[in-house]
Amino acid sequence: MSGSGRRPQAPSLLPPDTTEDVRARRPAVAVLPIGSFEQHGAHLPLVTDTVVACTIAREVAAAYPVHLLPPLTISCSHEHAAWPGTVSISAATLHAVVRDIADSLRRSGIGALILVNGHGGNYVLRNVVQESAGTGTRMALFPGPADWDAARTEAGVLTPAHSDMHAGEVETSILLHAHPELVRPGYEISDFLADDRRHLLTLGMPAYTESGVIGRPSLATAGKGKEMLAALVESFAEYLSLLTPEEAP
Repeated sequence: MSGSGRRPQAPSLLPPDTTEDVRARRPAVAVLPIGSFEQHGAHLPLVTDTVVACTIAREVAAAYPVHLLPPLTISCSHEHAAWPGTVSISAATLHAVVRDIADSLRRSGIGALILVNGHGGNYVLRNVVQESAGTGTRMALFPGPADWDAARTEAGVLTPAHSDMHAGEVETSILLHAHPELVRPGYEISDFLADDRRHLLTLGMPAYTESGVIGRPSLATAGKGKEMLAALVESFAEYLSLLTPEEAP
């Protein structure tokens, strides 16, 4: 914390484009970061998932000819409701908002939309993409499990994916690399594992963790965050080629 007593602020989440920028590039694909506003233990901010989604999306937009959209910052975090500060919307609302965005993009001449999801609880996004067939908008959900697996392997992440559920090695590493000012001291001693979470949807996170952490943030490094982002950018090429073969690098 600075001498003024002010807490570090979340980075700007808005793309800098003007209408003329978009007109000049004529992108065929839009990228929509989708995060959440939910607890992430004592060492990461409520906006963590949004920051992660925006960080991935910005890296992608720097490497590929896509139209970067501002993020959806509140989504489906109901399993975290016991912690103060967490805010959610319904799955039906999230579904409707994404569909409305896709429809609006199509009217403006962009017929493909890739959702960059930063929150594992947004299960409904899979249905949005599934139901997009025949609507006139081609859609995809990124990163997929295989993309994360490849990124974790490339970066040398040690915690298994199932164990590293929340505020653990992956998320803490990405923020240590991209926005270290948002990571508070204490992540080095915040490890907590709860691999048996079979009733998570019924009982919520409090049944499995008091701190809000499920994972091993003590293993996080900025270097791992950097390597994961690079691997995800590489994986994105396949999604772009599926939606617009002529745009693939």
